[in-house]
Amino acid sequence: MALNDPHPLTAEDLSHFAETGWVARRGLFSADEAAEIARWTDELVALPEMPGRHMVYYEDSLTTPGTRVMQRIEDFCPYHAAFDDLVRHGRLSAAVAQLLGSQAVLFKEKINFKKAGGAGFEPHQDQQAGWTTYAPMFVTALVGIDRATTENGCLEMTSAPRLSQMIGEEWQPLSPEQMAAFDLIPVPTEPGDVLFFDSYAPHASKPNLTDAQRRILYLTYNAASDGDHRRRYYDDKRANFPPDIERLPGANYVFRV
Repeated sequence: MALNDPHPLTAEDLSHFAETGWVARRGLFSADEAAEIARWTDELVALPEMPGRHMVYYEDSLTTPGTRVMQRIEDFCPYHAAFDDLVRHGRLSAAVAQLLGSQAVLFKEKINFKKAGGAGFEPHQDQQAGWTTYAPMFVTALVGIDRATTENGCLEMTSAPRLSQMIGEEWQPLSPEQMAAFDLIPVPTEPGDVLFFDSYAPHASKPNLTDAQRRILYLTYNAASDGDHRRRYYDDKRANFPPDIERLPGANYVFRV
């Protein structure tokens, strides 16, 4: 996969991001490259789950009561060299560096599967999830693996001008009153499309009530000048919200945002 485009975003892309805090870059990866990312995702799913390694989370299906379905995989770059290269080198980190105006460093990586019956997410700003502990601002790159539609729960961004602070409380979804000034805009994506958004851009998604999964790769970066916090973040998350294989029987774990 050819990854080394030093300026993948156009002046128009940068202008849209500066105005809104998000921008959709269509076809950043070709169909063949998107298929390769999908194959790597299948390889991650096939990896044995082991305590202390990549983090796999499950959720209750909304359409098949009593069934647990895979929700997401995190902290997988150390265990998949091709993904690690994609994430840290080439056009994704170069695009984020354009948006940040400085060199970028990886903060976290995850794949949201949103299986058939998978839940959505209420409106929120990513910075609300305690991220200010690590850095003042982040940029996330959403990479389409499968087609994301309004029917299967594509991401929805707001019509708001770009925000530079939290409008909600930490660890709480945004209330209807806080969202009253904004419209939610569905942003469907095709495999290979990338949607970039900063950590103050409100967003949400609806559940997937179709009969097929909707996989999306989420890569979050911060300015290198704010430090490399990836390992600390995952150590903190593993301690407070461990993957299913590491959970204690009878313990209650709540994903708050």
